[in-house]
Amino acid sequence: MTKPVNPALLSCPAPLEAADYVQLGHGSGGRLSAQLVARHFLPHFDNPSLAPLGDASIVACTGRELAVSTDSFVVHPLEFPGGNIGSLAVHGTLNDVAMMGARPICLTAGFVLEEGLSLALLDRVIAAMALAARDARVPIVAGDTKVVNRGKADGLYINTSAVGTVDPDFRPAPDRAQAGDAILLSGPIARHGMAIMAAREGLAFDSAITSDSACLVPLVDALRALGAAVHVLRDPTRGGVASALNEIAAASGVGIEIDDASIPVPRDVRAACEMLGLDPLYVANEGVMAVFVASDHADAALRALRAHALGAEAARIGRVVAAHPRIVALRTPLGAMRVVDLLPGDQLPRIC
Repeated sequence: MTKPVNPALLSCPAPLEAADYVQLGHGSGGRLSAQLVARHFLPHFDNPSLAPLGDASIVACTGRELAVSTDSFVVHPLEFPGGNIGSLAVHGTLNDVAMMGARPICLTAGFVLEEGLSLALLDRVIAAMALAARDARVPIVAGDTKVVNRGKADGLYINTSAVGTVDPDFRPAPDRAQAGDAILLSGPIARHGMAIMAAREGLAFDSAITSDSACLVPLVDALRALGAAVHVLRDPTRGGVASALNEIAAASGVGIEIDDASIPVPRDVRAACEMLGLDPLYVANEGVMAVFVASDHADAALRALRAHALGAEAARIGRVVAAHPRIVALRTPLGAMRVVDLLPGDQLPRIC
């Protein structure tokens, strides 16, 4: 007879979904993040603007519509190859507004500074933030600073908000994917997450992996001529491409099929992921977007993306199907299909 196992002696590296406290996995952008929002925030904050859970909310204001988004950045380390928390905060928030097809018009910035933070480091962050905003031609029009005791803020946290004007003829949204749509990626994936991991852990690879952090507004503008043929835009940040596709499949009630061989992953990034046992599909990006476009406009969308330096390596990676609604499936190099689900926890915490 097998001796019973004491449950108290069992442990699991995956986060427990039933818990009375916040876990690091709640910030993953995966299943725990979705549960946190659905169970604890939406019951209190739910309203028509928030309910779609897009990258930004659409709000009616004196006869016109505005896109509004806010984001908080707690990345560690504060500086990494390809950027720092300041440039990342600008890019990430502008991209959220752009994913709704809106044109960003202004930003706000709030800083939580920890006692002991190097003022030289703070100056570098602020300078990078200002440069990113100038390059995007979006001014920072309001801000705030708070200082907390040493050891209470990991150096520096930044919150940014953005407002944009909505284009009535260009209205992508997460619930507008349709069977038959082509799915495009504007560039190679997983660079940001792996750059953060390398900087955080002091890892040295054969080549330096840099973050892809960038403002995606020019790529969105390049697609405007396609109008209503562009159904969904999404920047796959926390949780990576896999999480973004699952969110779109759920919001639109459709199935998604992607081809592993078509997904652009830089060779050095893929090698680093294999060495660390990470799946590039779940690694964060900060300068890439997924595009769902009517299939008869897919070639035109690819040409538009590839005409800009940020989209030079854009690729068609899959399609939307009516079968297996709300499920993302990936075709492997061997021709088999496997389900790509939301991760219960987080491969790489604190990446944005």
